Parts: sequence; structure tokens; C-alpha cells
Amino acid sequence: MARIGYSAGAREIIDLVRRRYGINIEEEHIARAIGNEFRVSWKKSVEIARFIKGMTVRQAIGYLEDVARLRRPVPMRRFIKKQAHHRTPWEGWPVAKWPVKAAKAFLEVLENLENNARYKGLDVDRVVIVHSAAHKGIKIRNYMPRAFGRATPWFQDTVNIELIGVELPAAVVPKRLRLVPKPY
Repeated sequence: MARIGYSAGAREIIDLVRRRYGINIEEEHIARAIGNEFRVSWKKSVEIARFIKGMTVRQAIGYLEDVARLRRPVPMRRFIKKQAHHRTPWEGWPVAKWPVKAAKAFLEVLENLENNARYKGLDVDRVVIVHSAAHKGIKIRNYMPRAFGRATPWFQDTVNIELIGVELPAAVVPKRLRLVPKPY
């Protein structure tokens, strides 16, 4: 049976922060959260994970709450074949979607990350998501009976969501979201 755990260890996160932000941190500044077996779309989860990386926890929660209320879209960068183009608040990626179910799953894990950071004594306003990933989980197998003794597979994939946040100094924390919405 496969071991469920984090794909990035403390040493990798410390090296990542040193490369990306030029800051030396210690293991006490790292908060982690993982959510297992969500019944959401893996492709949309990958896009959300890519989108919220680099945001603070509060910024990510605010943006994903807007996504769940269908107010702001999430850019689709990888899985865009035969997708409709939308008017978006950013330049360069016209394909966007509003993945409500996946956003609610990410909100659960983000709240868990926020609580874990608070429990470790970190300043939640300065916790930045440095690693976010969505991995394929188990496949829930089911079969739909058909006529003449046949059956059609009716499987459902699940997703494991992993978030790692680091408390950074106030000078390095992003002040605003990377995307500034344009007025429609």
C-alpha cells in the first residue's frame, strides 16, 4: 500500500525559499496541510494549485471564496484544448473557468493550513504558500448494471491536496495579488 505523505521535505522547502526569496529560514517557520481523497476534478485542482502558489494564505482564501461565489475566474494554463475563451482580468491567458467544487476543497485545506500555522505560533498574515500540489488519489470503482447481464464501469477519481506555507519577513511578503482585475 502506498504511503500518503508530503512530496517535499523540510530541507527541500528551506532550499526553495532560499532560491526564490533569498532568505534563510528554519524548520519552525514551515506549516503544512494535506487533504486526502476529495471527489473533485484533478485537472482543475492542478490549475488552482498552480494559481495560488506564491500568495499569502489570506489572499488565497479571499480569492477562492470569490471563485466559489462565481465572482472571479481561475486561469487554465495546461488543460485548455477545446475550451472557450473568456474575458479575463489578466493578460496572456484567455482561458478561464470557475471550478467551484475544487475551490471549496482547497478552502478546507487552506483553513487547515491557517490553523496549523497559528498552532505553531506563526504570524498568519505573513505565511506565504511556497508549495501547492494536487495528486491523484485512489479510484473509487463502481459499476452500472446494463441490459442482458452487462455492466459499464462508473469509476470516480479522487484528489489529494498538499499545501506548505512559510512565514516570511514582512519585507518579502507579497503586498497584493499577482493579478489586478480590470473593471468590466
